[in-house]
Amino acid sequence: MSVRADTAAALYAEVAAAQGDTKLPSVNAGLVRDGALVWTAARGRFATADGGLPGSDVQYRIGSITKTMTGILILQCRDDGLLSLNDAVGKHLPGIAFGDRTIRQLLAHSGGMNAEPEGPWWERNPGVTFDELTAAMDDSQAVGPVDRRHHYSNLGYGLLGEIVARLRGTSWLELTQERILDPLEMRRTSYFPEGPAADGFSVHPFSGQLDPEPAYDSGAMAPAGQLWSTIEDLARYATFWIDPVPEVLSRESVEEMAASVASDPREGLNASYGLGLRLIADDPHLLIGHTGSMPGFLAGLFVDRVRRVGAVTLGNATYGRVASLAPDLVRILTRYEPPIMQEWVPEPPLAQGAELLGHWYWGNTPLTISVCAGILQLSGGLTTRLSPLAPDLYQGRDGYLSGEKLHVIRDGDTITHLTVATFVLTRTPYGS
Repeated sequence: MSVRADTAAALYAEVAAAQGDTKLPSVNAGLVRDGALVWTAARGRFATADGGLPGSDVQYRIGSITKTMTGILILQCRDDGLLSLNDAVGKHLPGIAFGDRTIRQLLAHSGGMNAEPEGPWWERNPGVTFDELTAAMDDSQAVGPVDRRHHYSNLGYGLLGEIVARLRGTSWLELTQERILDPLEMRRTSYFPEGPAADGFSVHPFSGQLDPEPAYDSGAMAPAGQLWSTIEDLARYATFWIDPVPEVLSRESVEEMAASVASDPREGLNASYGLGLRLIADDPHLLIGHTGSMPGFLAGLFVDRVRRVGAVTLGNATYGRVASLAPDLVRILTRYEPPIMQEWVPEPPLAQGAELLGHWYWGNTPLTISVCAGILQLSGGLTTRLSPLAPDLYQGRDGYLSGEKLHVIRDGDTITHLTVATFVLTRTPYGS
């Protein structure tokens, strides 16, 4: 299913404006909706120095969108019991500087670490080994205390990549290939460019001429921004964030990554970060994804998981409106073609919890337990979704009660009340 003609015209006009206004040698864009790539467009005639044309199967460097994959690898390790997000980095990388920072803090850029490794600018020079990277690290390079604010740190993701490699006994690249790219059938995403691929450029500010940019192997910093990809592959990846593939990561873990952890206090949620994901408040909606930037290349990937739409953008310039173009395209699509609410179908029988359905009271505050999409939903003064953990035991999935245990208390076979986080829920006000 494609977009309507008037929608396509508005979308293409936005892409053309971004290419012309910010002097992009080439730019590609794509939109996903309900699991499918429904629209693509390209603009500009200089994907390569000799006038190669852009297209949805042409590779561009995706920069820090790579970080989202490193984040997935970390969550996979957590879900397999290999680490805790609250582990100190030094537990897995003994003797390293910043070893007291936690894995969670590195994922959210809240560990107060410096943004870049010491030494020559890693993006424009050949990468170094992990030992060379860490030999130049020093706790005195910290930019502030932990958990005070969001401070973006590429360096932190170099460390995260090494952690997963040591835990799994193979390289970060092999893990990315085997545990993310292969299951999602992202066959045109690679460590080095595999033609057709774009050339990276910067545009001279006065002459308007194209200056070639280098594309080095990032070495130990690869987990922060090395990969190349295409619009078609990134569309598959965007769809994963809307409909998680359990072989890669569970829906619950994706939701955890997409929850705000750190933000810039000057901008609040508009500059918020989860666990490896950027969050953009688009009132009343939330976009999740990431931007990307490497010398000569820019990228963007953002999805609205509720409205089941997303956009991906790729360009070959060091500066220009590419990353921010992705959220703009989502807004245009949903303005011209508002998402149709999914068809309601009857709920399947619950494996556990049917006897909890109905009205409850916290004191005299009315609450309700119902079913939505096969999941128990507690609504009212206390609101959360509930996952069964064991007979008569549930856990809150979100909201104030996220992570809290709800216990079903019985007198024989009869339920007398529920308890959660010291709250007592009864079938009548005050249990009278």
